[in-house]
Amino acid sequence: MEKNSKKSALHEKDGIPQPESFSQSALEKVVRSRKIQPGSEELVNGILAGDIAALSRAITLVESTNVTHLAKANEIINACLPHANKSVRIGITGVPGVGKSTFIEAFGKHLTSLGKKVAVLAVDPSSTISHGSILGDKTRMEELVKDKNAYIRPSASGETLGGVARKTRETIILCEAAGFDTIVIETVGVGQSETAVHSMVDFFLLLKISGAGDELQGIKRGIMEMADAIVINKADGDNINKAKLAKTEFNRALHLFPAKSSGWIPTVSTCSAYEKTGIDAVWQTISDYLELVKTNHYFEEKRKDQNQYWMMETINEQLKNNFYHHPEIIALLEQNKKAVQNDELSPFAAAMILLEKYFK
Repeated sequence: MEKNSKKSALHEKDGIPQPESFSQSALEKVVRSRKIQPGSEELVNGILAGDIAALSRAITLVESTNVTHLAKANEIINACLPHANKSVRIGITGVPGVGKSTFIEAFGKHLTSLGKKVAVLAVDPSSTISHGSILGDKTRMEELVKDKNAYIRPSASGETLGGVARKTRETIILCEAAGFDTIVIETVGVGQSETAVHSMVDFFLLLKISGAGDELQGIKRGIMEMADAIVINKADGDNINKAKLAKTEFNRALHLFPAKSSGWIPTVSTCSAYEKTGIDAVWQTISDYLELVKTNHYFEEKRKDQNQYWMMETINEQLKNNFYHHPEIIALLEQNKKAVQNDELSPFAAAMILLEKYFK
């Protein structure tokens, strides 16, 4: 029996072949441009001119652990320092799920509508297992990322305290030199990172939500004492009355704490970042605070104290880094770890052996 050579009605007709998915010449051009690394002076000039590409490249150098990158980053920071310190630095924290990204986007859009230039430095938690980070803040701030007067830079927290000990502080300086007059720092919201952020901002904002047992945290010290304002987010829909009740509870809790050395009395307010209500009141609160602390000179004194604090932190970090990268310590550390695990040495004795070896 002859094989039926008739084509099926479902066969695909021959068409125009698909073009290459990319241009080879364009690819080669990109590769060549990436190999050309701009010098420190070129990056500084770009930053001072408000070039976002230059700013981003400089921040990447600051975040790098490469020794040659660190030296270059220090040159850039020192050159930008005379052009910094002309912004308002706002720290924003809150537990995961409180709506920090949504709030910052609504808050940032409000500020740009007032003619402000806003830089958002978002610290994203790094995994202790894979050491990776999602860095999805730009995705969550769809409107703000398209605003020409806004700049969003997500950074991985890494192994440092909240990811701010070595990176965020220097990044603030670069953003200020680039002309951003309002710097917003979003913490990872997991405890100790708030302490680090508080030590580098002028105003510390604590975001809360109602109806999740969160009101009980109002009677705890620590984070509550650091806050210059508490804002209860998601005050919309059926949650409005719960938010008002939470506001009352937090106001009562604030009376338990001693007065701040700034002379400022922390406030509690409600807002809905989703519906963009109450955002203007938050900025008014910050403006009132700044007017007070600049009048009584607390603003300048706090920044001087912060500079001193970060000098000491940098020394501590560098000493720690040098210790763990010392060739003799690396080998001895592994030996002592095993000795401690096998109960042959106490942790304290093992530590003293390592320190004595390092300081010889």
